[in-house]
Amino acid sequence: MPTWEEVVQIAKRFPEVEETTSWQSPSLKVKGKFFARLRTEAEGGLAIVCDPGEKAALLASKDPAYYTTAHYDGYPMILVDLDKVVPERLEELIEDAWLLKAPVRVRRAYEEQEST
Repeated sequence: MPTWEEVVQIAKRFPEVEETTSWQSPSLKVKGKFFARLRTEAEGGLAIVCDPGEKAALLASKDPAYYTTAHYDGYPMILVDLDKVVPERLEELIEDAWLLKAPVRVRRAYEEQEST
């Protein structure tokens, strides 16, 4: 079961990630752009940016690790139950969110570094 601290640790593998707050809860940003936050609302979970198609596929999978609320309908974000998510899949979701929000210059530098 991953914790918020582990989410932060995974995210910090990527350049320019900062731990901050958004909507009075712990969050992650890349160069000032929000990509994930720990929800402190009743349902809890991790709110993370994702491609709308991926969100639809995750919800359609009926995997209990992924859910949404009416508030997130129409937004490119999925809610993740940290008690139920497979750690390797969480790592992929974090990387995907970072890639979606990282500025082109930061993303290209990272991709070049990874390909060498």
